[in-house]
Amino acid sequence: MTRLPEQQTCRKTVFGTVLDALTMSQVIERCVAAVAERRRLTIGVVNAAKIVNMRGDAALRQSVLDSDLVVADGQAVVWAARMLGHRIPERVAGIDLFTELMAEGARRGHRAYFLGATEEVLAGVLAEVRRRYPGLAIAGSRDGYFPVEDSAEVAAEIAASGADLLFLGITSPKKEIFIREWGESTGACVVHGVGGSFDVLAGRTRRAPVRWQRLGLEWLYRMLQEPLRLGPRYVRTNGRFLLLVVREWAGVRRRIEETT
Repeated sequence: MTRLPEQQTCRKTVFGTVLDALTMSQVIERCVAAVAERRRLTIGVVNAAKIVNMRGDAALRQSVLDSDLVVADGQAVVWAARMLGHRIPERVAGIDLFTELMAEGARRGHRAYFLGATEEVLAGVLAEVRRRYPGLAIAGSRDGYFPVEDSAEVAAEIAASGADLLFLGITSPKKEIFIREWGESTGACVVHGVGGSFDVLAGRTRRAPVRWQRLGLEWLYRMLQEPLRLGPRYVRTNGRFLLLVVREWAGVRRRIEETT
C-alpha cells in the first residue's frame, strides 16, 4: 500500500504545527478516495491542549507533523488561527469525523477495526456501532491497554483483519506515536486517532450540547463532569494556549508594522 500523495490543499503553519484548511466533507472525500485507491491516509487532530503539549513533547509533535492530514479539533484553534490571518474554514472535531466515517463506511461496506479503551467500554462501542451503522463491517477490536513492546503484534492483528478503517480510542501521545510507528504496518487505508470518543459512543461520558460546542466551551462542559481530574489540566493548558496566541498575534502585528 502506498501513502496518499500530497493533495492540492492550503496547509497552514501555525503554533508550531500545521493545519489543513479543509471542511468536514472534504476530509470525508479524501478518506473515501484513500479506501477506493488502497492508499494510506493518517489523520491528526489538534486542540488547544495538544498544541501546548506538543511544544514540550518532541515525539508527539513529530507524530502530528507526520500525519497526512491535520485538522482543527478544537473551536479555539479555529478562532485563534483566523485571528492570525489563516483561513481555516471550520472545525473538524475528531468525534464528528469518527461518526461521519462510520456512516460513510456503512454506506460503502467498509471494514473497521476498533483499538482502545477498556474491554468493557469497547464492548459498549461495538454494540452501539452495530445498532447505528449496521452496514459497517467490524473487522476486529482490541482494548488499548497493551505494552509498547506488543505494538508490532497488535499491528499484525489489524493487518490480518483486512480493515479499511482503523479507529484508535487511545490517549495522547500513545495513539499518535502508534500511528506514526505502526500505522503503515496495520494495512488500514484510513487511520484516525479518536481519543476519548469511545467513552462517548459507549455512553460513559456525555458530550457537550451543540450550543456549548459552537461557543467553544466543550472543554468546560467536560471539565464540569470531572472537575478534580480535569480542572487543573484545562486551566493550565488553556492559560498557556492563550499566552501563545497573544505572543503569535504580537509577532504578526510587529511584522506588519515593519513592512509598512
